[in-house]
Amino acid sequence: MSSKKDYKQPSRWTVAVDTAQSRAYALRRTAATVAAGTLAVFMGYHVVFGQNGLIAYEHKREDTKALQGQVQLLQQENERLRGHVDRLQNDPAAIEHQAREELHYTRAGEVIYTLPPDPQPSTAPTASKP
Repeated sequence: MSSKKDYKQPSRWTVAVDTAQSRAYALRRTAATVAAGTLAVFMGYHVVFGQNGLIAYEHKREDTKALQGQVQLLQQENERLRGHVDRLQNDPAAIEHQAREELHYTRAGEVIYTLPPDPQPSTAPTASKP
């Protein structure tokens, strides 16, 4: 017996099949990498620019701040009006002041003089003589 082991050479068919399998594996791997990259790009675009993305979120935050400011102004106006109503219900001087200002009521013997409003400056350009 010989000390060398006899190795069989692979057939051309086996080599071709192995080569085709490795090429197919490489092609599948490349296709999967491209698909995953494309999916990541689309997901990133949707996260930033989508319907509920970062841009829309920032606009909603700005709207929320603006609305909170409006609510605060309306609450202050409401408090002011509530105080005015309270004065009108409880203070005769406030009632008299309101009647004189809005309804132009007078006491016996008083005369009210109403002045015309200040003339507004004309916005039309005037022609100047040379």
